[in-house]
Amino acid sequence: MAELTKPTFDVASFLASAGLGRRVLQFKPGQAFFSQGDPADAVFYLQKGRTKLTVVSTSGKEAAIALLSTGDFVGEESIAGPVGLRLATATAITACSALKIERAEMIRVLHEEHAFSDLFLGFLLVRTMRTQADLVDQLFNSSEKRLARILLLMAELGKPGEREPIIPKITQETLAGMVGTTRSRVSFFMNRFRQLGFIEYNGGIRVRKSLLNIVLHD
Repeated sequence: MAELTKPTFDVASFLASAGLGRRVLQFKPGQAFFSQGDPADAVFYLQKGRTKLTVVSTSGKEAAIALLSTGDFVGEESIAGPVGLRLATATAITACSALKIERAEMIRVLHEEHAFSDLFLGFLLVRTMRTQADLVDQLFNSSEKRLARILLLMAELGKPGEREPIIPKITQETLAGMVGTTRSRVSFFMNRFRQLGFIEYNGGIRVRKSLLNIVLHD
């Protein structure tokens, strides 16, 4: 009797469609994927759009700790151990389409499908490198340089697409939370960047590659 061959796992198809233990959800700008303190029972794959992760201290102070975009996973901490609570809130910045993968299904596919495991591991490594870079940036760079770096990262310069991409509308409060400074300082630097021709406002923020001058200048 001929040995049955296991069908090739299609990662793109798995992440693009609903199925057992997963469903596609739509989020409006400002709508939460999950909130800090909720049960960490699922991972989201961002099919389209942008979202932010924020944390709130016991004193009520809120800070944005990450911005995520199409192709990123959100809430991956849910598979790190026993089901716990969310440590942050994930909120849509733009209209988003996301695949919600239940914790049990996420763990199953990670164990059984090497192609998916490779993709997910690659995402985690990039996130870890980004977190380390954020820490170095926070420790050694001025708030002006930190803001310039965040804008460049959000614009995803260096990736295929527009030469001078537009960042969807984002509040100065959110930027201030990520930079670790005040909204007034963000406003001051944004106006300066615009006067120097590094950015333009037109609904969103158009970022020019010349903004790198701020990051590279000592």
